[in-house]
Amino acid sequence: MNDISTVTVLGTGVLGSQIAFQTAFRGFAVTAYDINEEALESARERFELLAQRYQKDGVEGADEETTRAAIDRLTLTADLGDSVREADLVIEAIPELISLKRDTYERLGELAPERTIFATNSSTLLPSELKDFTGRPEKFLALHFANEVWRFNIAEVMGTADTDPAVFDQVVSFAGAIGMVPIPLHKEKAGYVLNSLLVPLLHAGYALAAGGYSEPEDIDKVWRISTGAPMGPFQITDIIGLRTPYNVLSEKDGEALQLAEWLKTNYIDKGKLGAASGEGFYTYS
Repeated sequence: MNDISTVTVLGTGVLGSQIAFQTAFRGFAVTAYDINEEALESARERFELLAQRYQKDGVEGADEETTRAAIDRLTLTADLGDSVREADLVIEAIPELISLKRDTYERLGELAPERTIFATNSSTLLPSELKDFTGRPEKFLALHFANEVWRFNIAEVMGTADTDPAVFDQVVSFAGAIGMVPIPLHKEKAGYVLNSLLVPLLHAGYALAAGGYSEPEDIDKVWRISTGAPMGPFQITDIIGLRTPYNVLSEKDGEALQLAEWLKTNYIDKGKLGAASGEGFYTYS
């Protein structure tokens, strides 16, 4: 049985705003936190665009009334203590920098009620790398979403050896309640299921393009035609946003670090951040 009713999402970037909006759309009271008013203003714009996108994409039950009701259920704040004061569940969706996440969890552990469950949406860090900083390892686990949550609606749930099984089951139930298809993982795996499959594909695509072997458009074309997949690695990256793979690659060495520099020099430094910015490997209206 799911008894989570009040949810806080930390981080209102591309994916954090989607998690917050989807949760509110499914009837939950949601507080969206970010570090300053400028970030929150960007979040307000994202929520309005998501309301339009849900209607355009024909999400079940999405119309002007229901998407406006979702926005009305969203509270935005730049005060971390206020954001978690009443939270049953906190979903962390801040940048993939371990030092930032650790600092955030140390603060959360002091600010949130004892009952509050903490969930990280990290794509690259194992929850066991963060659990000791939460002050409540038995109430901490990973809840991982794919970008464009209303379309690619899986939610991977992965605990640690310390996660209370009842908490794990509660979060699985919550994922279903917000319209996701829960994918429980029985033990920790870097990359979960999705990224264990996806990341090698993306990196192989980057290496082919960065090495001058083929153009991104042609690499995508090969993958789509040969496998029947709807998108190739560069189209997928544009949806994810280029900063996320850049951050992940930057924390590695060897070829990965070279690929990070290639992304930065040729795309990120030129403002080509992906579909959300209007241009990445492709141009978007």
